[in-house]
Amino acid sequence: MDDAVPGTPPAAEDEPVHDPAAPAPLNVPRTPTGDAGVDAALDRLGDADHLATDGHLEVYEDVHRGLRDALTALDVRPGPPAPPMPHAPRS
Repeated sequence: MDDAVPGTPPAAEDEPVHDPAAPAPLNVPRTPTGDAGVDAALDRLGDADHLATDGHLEVYEDVHRGLRDALTALDVRPGPPAPPMPHAPRS
């Protein structure tokens, strides 16, 4: 009679544990826009790749704040002068 135990599976400690909150790069490409403020905010998104999911909110709020500031700055800049109004001939 053979008392040997048939092949046992490897110990659970040897298997990698999937941690959904662990840092995982999303590898989302970010194309430069040409606006330094917007590009800096978009580059900041890359910081989330190195943080656990519970750290993403701070990055997203920071990026949102930067993009909102860039949009607000557009309202402050003077635009090109308005074209002159054509004068209607008087009758």
